[in-house]
Amino acid sequence: MRTKRVKQAYEAIHESNLIMTSPQFIKADLPIILEVGSGKGKFITELAKFNPEYHYVAFEKDINVCYRILEKQTELMLPNLTIVQDDANALLSYFEPKTVSKIYLNFSDPWPKKRHHKRRLTFETYLKMYETILITGGELEFRSDFEPLYLDSLEYLLSSGFEVFWANTQCEEREAVSEYEEKKRKESPIYGFKAKLK
Repeated sequence: MRTKRVKQAYEAIHESNLIMTSPQFIKADLPIILEVGSGKGKFITELAKFNPEYHYVAFEKDINVCYRILEKQTELMLPNLTIVQDDANALLSYFEPKTVSKIYLNFSDPWPKKRHHKRRLTFETYLKMYETILITGGELEFRSDFEPLYLDSLEYLLSSGFEVFWANTQCEEREAVSEYEEKKRKESPIYGFKAKLK
């Protein structure tokens, strides 16, 4: 999805002490919950607001939508939220092994063309990174409005260290809902699964 350019995004992000833009390990006294690809941040900021017993990390590469997360972070003053502006390929530079309790993948780019499948956030190369940073028994939760991605992702998991314990082709709303899900829920079914690291 193409995002609108925000004129002040670069300056605001690089002047803020609320956003990480270069690799360093994230430290937190609370269990860490990570969302890879946070979009405008409605989902992750709502979770952080209502669940102060967890430390949330919004990981987003697009600087323009990352700015929108920063706006919400500033407005809500969430001490339990860290924003990272970087590509998902860099995850291992921000999290030490076995430090993340749960990972959310919400409506990730489906990369429908077969030659682009390696870019999917559920492809085996990413699953291996998740296996590294998740604690034993840690969870991976996925949602999408694109059924082929949902089905392919379940296939990818078969050869991974994850075990699916819940899957649904008609997912109901959770306590927090992203802007994208609010829109797509009116147009199509929402597919999802939860998997646990063995």
